Amino acid sequence: MIKSENKELKLVEKAAREFSKKILAPGREENDAFPFGPFFNDVLDKAFALDLFHIQLPEHLGGMGHGIRVFCTIMDQICQEDSSLGGIIFTNALAQSVMLASGSEALLKSIAEQSQAVPDFLVAFSSLANPNDISDLPTAQSLDGSYFLSGALNDLVLGGIAKQAVVPARISPGAPYSYFLVDLNGGDVIRSEPVMSHGLHACPAVDANFSSAKGILLGIPGKGDSYFKKGFETLQLVAAAMSAGVMKGSLQEAIAYCNKRVQGGRKLKDWSTMQMMLADMTIQTYVADMLIARACQAVENRENDWQIMVQAASLHIQAAATHLVSDGIQALGGVGYMKDFGQEKRFRDAGQIQALLGHAHLKKLRFIRQFLHIGKGAGEAAELKPVIEVNVKEGGKRLTEGLLQAATLQAK
Repeated sequence: MIKSENKELKLVEKAAREFSKKILAPGREENDAFPFGPFFNDVLDKAFALDLFHIQLPEHLGGMGHGIRVFCTIMDQICQEDSSLGGIIFTNALAQSVMLASGSEALLKSIAEQSQAVPDFLVAFSSLANPNDISDLPTAQSLDGSYFLSGALNDLVLGGIAKQAVVPARISPGAPYSYFLVDLNGGDVIRSEPVMSHGLHACPAVDANFSSAKGILLGIPGKGDSYFKKGFETLQLVAAAMSAGVMKGSLQEAIAYCNKRVQGGRKLKDWSTMQMMLADMTIQTYVADMLIARACQAVENRENDWQIMVQAASLHIQAAATHLVSDGIQALGGVGYMKDFGQEKRFRDAGQIQALLGHAHLKKLRFIRQFLHIGKGAGEAAELKPVIEVNVKEGGKRLTEGLLQAATLQAK
């Protein structure tokens, strides 16, 4: 909705919009029937041909070499029509970001050069969780200079369609986790049927069991959390752009329906109650656009506290999206709940997108702990040393004290 003056960005936006409307939109309802219907392999093939899975990779690794603004623009356009493809692109990009952060460029280049089809190029990842929140990660045993993974990992996104996966595992009990690249096609990896999810049905996850599966260590042992955070810092903004796309799609369908539907002798758009609802939806959509544009600028310029700015924008937009899509359903009345329309799917997808990179409530707790400079890190006891004082009292307690107590419980 906010038009860019950058000519290259305009061309990218136009190309992504045409792909979404011509390729994604016509099969949206059928694609969402997966796993009870066919998987949209033909769409993935076309997306692969357009290098949509190469957006963030540097050019010397066979990627497009585009920055965060282009990535957000593409994902916004795609998710206006079908967020499942956005989830696949996001998950693959998150796996790539971990590999880049760990210095595994040679492995990425090898994957890119040897890929003849989409499954060869895709890398599965647990994109719906922060590894720090998974209590029982697989273990990795070192033997003759190689590592072998054993254990289970639930909700491995793309695990049923990708050839390889980036898997978090602990080399010893209680140790910080590391990341390993694992071949999923070997007999030492057992994958379940697709796990049913609330939304993003065509972005499937599986439960994976590893039985001494050989893994290639990515980077330095025990540094998995730092690699994850590198991807988290910027890709949460991409997740926000996905939510913004869902918001726009919901608003557009609501307006189109209200322009046609007649109730009580006049079009729905002419009723003041409906105008108020559409006004709220439009305002939230514009706010989301402005936040993403400003956050992209902060990332590109590496402004002070840009990470805090990005987290705040992402948390706000994703929460706003879950409310807006509910209004989008109400705008259509009873038919808003029917799969013939896109609103029902957007309602489910908005909640699923909010879970990318970890549970929404835990992401919010991590945000305030970082803002208040609480804690030394995941799994360690919190240092209750806030950098700001909040003088507001609630129920006889200072607000800061309540926040600190919540953070302490989370740290423990």
